[in-house]
Amino acid sequence: MSDVIPLTLPRPRWHWSRLPRLLVITLLWGVMLSILCVGMLRFIDPPFWSWRLLRAIDPPAPIKQVQHSWIPLEKIASSLQLAVIAAEDQHFPRHNGFDLQAIEAALKHNEAGRTVRGGSTLSQQTAKNLFMWSDRSFLRKGLEAWFTLLMELGWDKARILEVYLNIVEFGPGIYGAEAAARHYFHKPASRLSAYEASLLAAALPNPWRYKVNPPSPYVAKRSAWIRRQMQQLGNVTLQQVQQAP
Repeated sequence: MSDVIPLTLPRPRWHWSRLPRLLVITLLWGVMLSILCVGMLRFIDPPFWSWRLLRAIDPPAPIKQVQHSWIPLEKIASSLQLAVIAAEDQHFPRHNGFDLQAIEAALKHNEAGRTVRGGSTLSQQTAKNLFMWSDRSFLRKGLEAWFTLLMELGWDKARILEVYLNIVEFGPGIYGAEAAARHYFHKPASRLSAYEASLLAAALPNPWRYKVNPPSPYVAKRSAWIRRQMQQLGNVTLQQVQQAP
């Protein structure tokens, strides 16, 4: 009986000419998955998000306890909704995710050599907290802009504000309005006063550094400015948020 010689087929060799096609396929999959993910989050509350995961992996300081409780927007006091708009993005009801005037003002402020100021809208901050990592690379800013655009196209303003107020960091391990209200003021978020809401909003630029209760001098000063802005904006701003497509 003759020996059977196994037939071995040559392995296909990689060629650099395939790289553009592979990149295009990868890009298309990324686009489709991002659209699907943002579309689902229009109706499903996210069980986790990138910023919380990053804090769990590499916190700036030890976290004693993680506190979070998701609540719908109607259970968050209108005072807090208005306070974060007054503090972070006063054009929120009217822009399409990007506030060019705020970006220009931030660039001029930073060029003057004073403290660094950001020009991100609430929509951009929501995209960053949900999907992004913490560095300031062009790649991250580009992806942040893409997710911001998807949210503005697929969500309404009320949903963006609801997600933001439920995932934003108000202190070490304190995520969302409900956890912040109960931690700092021992009450639900639905019962926050304008003063308490302004304190929470004042700490948002750096909640690990700025003290809410009792307020640090910076938080006390900034919260007073926020309350003046709230009076000027009025409840008309919240009505615009509810009516915005």
